[in-house]
Formats: sequence, C-alpha cells, structure tokens
Amino acid sequence: MTTLHHELSGPAGAPVIVLSNSLGTTFEMWDPQVDALRAKFRVLRYDTRGHGRSAALPGSYTIDELGRDVIALLDSLDIERAHFVGISMGGLTGQWLGVHAGARIDKLVVSNTAARIGTTEGWRARADLVRKQGIADVADGAAGRWFTPRFIAAQPATVETLTARLRSLSPEGYAACCDALGDADLREDIARISCPTLVIAGAHDPVTTVDDARFIAARVRGARLAELDASHLSNIEAAEAFTEAVLRFFGD
Repeated sequence: MTTLHHELSGPAGAPVIVLSNSLGTTFEMWDPQVDALRAKFRVLRYDTRGHGRSAALPGSYTIDELGRDVIALLDSLDIERAHFVGISMGGLTGQWLGVHAGARIDKLVVSNTAARIGTTEGWRARADLVRKQGIADVADGAAGRWFTPRFIAAQPATVETLTARLRSLSPEGYAACCDALGDADLREDIARISCPTLVIAGAHDPVTTVDDARFIAARVRGARLAELDASHLSNIEAAEAFTEAVLRFFGD
C-alpha cells in the first residue's frame, strides 16, 4: 500500500463519496462533478498510485493493491463506509471493492469500465512502450480514446488540459497500472457484489463498450444501467447527464 494524495471536502458529517480516476488522469478529472456532489456529500477524491501526486512505486501493480489502497485511505481518515464512483480503471477498482470489501461500500457507481478491460497482451505492449519510450506516444492518441470527434472539436482547451496532465505523469507509474489492468479479470467474481450498483456506459466508447457495461449489469444483482451520449471519459463529455445520473442514484 502507499500514501495517496487526496482531497476531502464538503459538509462535515455528511455521507462520504469516493471518486476514483481513470488511467492517465488525476483527481482533477472530477472537477465537473465536485461542486454538485459536495453540496450534499463529503467528497473524497484521490490520485491512484502512480498518478498525479501519489507515489509511483517501482514494479508492477495489481488490482488487489489498487483496491487495498482505497481501504487504507478510508482507514486513515476514520471513514467506516462510503459511496464509491470510479471510471475506467477506477471502475475496475470499484468492482474489486464490491467483491472483496462490500462491507465498506454503501452504493457503487462504475462507469466506462469492464470486468475485464482489454487483453493481457495489449496492456503488456503498452506498458513496454511507455517504459522504453516514455509517455508521449500514448498521450498523442489519448484524445481519440477519451472523446468523440465532436467533443474534441468543440472543447479543444479541455482536451489539451487533460492531455497535458497525461504527459506530466510518471511513465513508470502509468506502466505499472497497465500491468494491473493486464492481469485483472473479475468476470467470475462480480456476481458477489451485493451493494446497490449503477453501471454507466458511453454510447460511443471504443475502450469499454456498452456491451461491457451490460455484462456487469447482468451479473450484479439489481444493478441499473445508464447509457450516456459520450465516449470513454463520460463524466467530462456528458458532465451534466453524468452528474444527474449519479445524484439520482444516491438520492434513491
């Protein structure tokens, strides 16, 4: 486990919501949601290990370590239970928590994710590329994975800000998280998730598809599915609809 850079804001005594970032981003990716969420909740957002201002420990990471980092963070802040919202890699972390630490999670939102993201070979190839050549090539193609062409054309400043943050990340930390994604496969485990769950999909997501979301929703008892008009970073591309879906879910 490692000490995670984090921010806790919102009214004291309110229910806590944990926000978990995607691969290649920092906790600032949640800026579109923070104001609306902390009007009613205490919002805990953090940089996943290897990202932002959290430590980039050497070696490969595992999904177990990413999940246990969250538990350690909650413990350090004396938070017994919390809601959890994760996107992409953060959504996979959320599934791990639902399976292995369900007693700590009240309600779970997993967005633009899958129980198995990509292939081991694909993630190993990306990790090798970043370790050998740095993060520039990955950053060059990020916008096309994250957003629709329509959004890229309409919001170039937003896209550039996120791409610049990716370029600033530790290559070793990024590659180590690729290792975690390459090994993570929760397809046989997620039926054990018992907390109320919302699965959010982007209709135009080429990375984790609507079918991936349907797979999760079909196997987690009682899970709801929401499909947004967005690509992979739906909380940014369809920020208002994403926030509304989350608040409605937590308000039920």
